[in-house]
Amino acid sequence: MTPILIQALPIIGFSLGFFLGGLSLAFLVRIVMTWYPQENFKNYFWLVFILPTEPFLGISRKFIQPIGGVDITPVIWFGLISLIRELLVGQQGIISQMIQKSI
Repeated sequence: MTPILIQALPIIGFSLGFFLGGLSLAFLVRIVMTWYPQENFKNYFWLVFILPTEPFLGISRKFIQPIGGVDITPVIWFGLISLIRELLVGQQGIISQMIQKSI
């Protein structure tokens, strides 16, 4: 690896972990929001969770229908994002291992 990449790995790992962690949190909130379908979540506070997750959910809703009237797409995306985060920046993740090898 190049020295510039080696120096940038901790920053890349932290940034990617922070981004994927925030996205996981947003999907977790969306899971809880599906428990209250009668509520109106269109005010400004809830848009923090709706705007980053809706592009993912909109695409997946075309392929995955609700089961028993319950939208399961936030659960699927939460699992996928958590898996990706663990594979990349978890304790045994690719980026974490690259950082350990470079030290």
